[in-house]
Amino acid sequence: MIRLASKDIKEAIEKDLTQEVASLKASGVEVCLAVILVGEDPASQIYVGSKEKACERLGIGSLVTRLPKETSQKELLALVKRYNEDPKVNGILCQVPLPKGLNEQEVIEAIDPDKDVDCFHPFNLGLLAAGAPRFMPCTPFGVLQILKRSNIPTQGKKVVVVGRSNIVGRPLSILLSLKGWDATVTLCHSGTQNLAAECAQADILVAAIGKPEFIKSEFVKPGAVVIDVGVNRVEDPSHPKGSKVVGDVDYDAVSTKAQAVTPVPGGVGPMTISMLMYNVINAARFQKGMPPFQL
Repeated sequence: MIRLASKDIKEAIEKDLTQEVASLKASGVEVCLAVILVGEDPASQIYVGSKEKACERLGIGSLVTRLPKETSQKELLALVKRYNEDPKVNGILCQVPLPKGLNEQEVIEAIDPDKDVDCFHPFNLGLLAAGAPRFMPCTPFGVLQILKRSNIPTQGKKVVVVGRSNIVGRPLSILLSLKGWDATVTLCHSGTQNLAAECAQADILVAAIGKPEFIKSEFVKPGAVVIDVGVNRVEDPSHPKGSKVVGDVDYDAVSTKAQAVTPVPGGVGPMTISMLMYNVINAARFQKGMPPFQL
């Protein structure tokens, strides 16, 4: 069984991105990401800190605005508007989830689609569905990079994606069906009947449902590739912190049957921020009338 860790892939991609940022700077184009964090959610603070560090590694400018949880919708939208109108800001990201009382969808739709580097805006999701994406959804594109750079073919393969969120499952199913990837994709969800049987037909099985270790051995066809997008914290009295992070896949059980499996942590997760940086770079290129940088 092959353990599809992403460390080397992430480093290779970030090396290319660093060179591209340096090349843009040499031609007079600065790259900048604006991040908005509302409230004090511990996980969100960690994510935002990771994005700041990634910007620093790659040479991308980083503007982080931390707002109290009492911030009003009007104040938050005013900040988004300010970043929309700032020509020095190429990408805007509002960390979710937002505190109770704030309308997340309204904030997403307020971000200029040209600066929507998360690819959450309905306009950019529409371009994706039409087969002409401008930005790549970060986690799904990270999955594709792992497959591509691990020499795992998708053309003509049967892929089953478990989970239909607009962040991972739905956009990934669209991307895999596009020309160039050419997979036959089944999107499963809570209403799917005989889920285990559907999954067991997959050459490539992607789990993105947010249920710890839900995918068991019987869900996996012998020799399949299993991509675990889940990140779940579960109680573990033996761990110093009293808990541990696991994926949506029962790694130990599945690894005896699969050809290859991504671990959690160390698999898909680290790729997401690298793909965000890719989108920020392309946002800067688009705003200067340049073609996209290709990975």
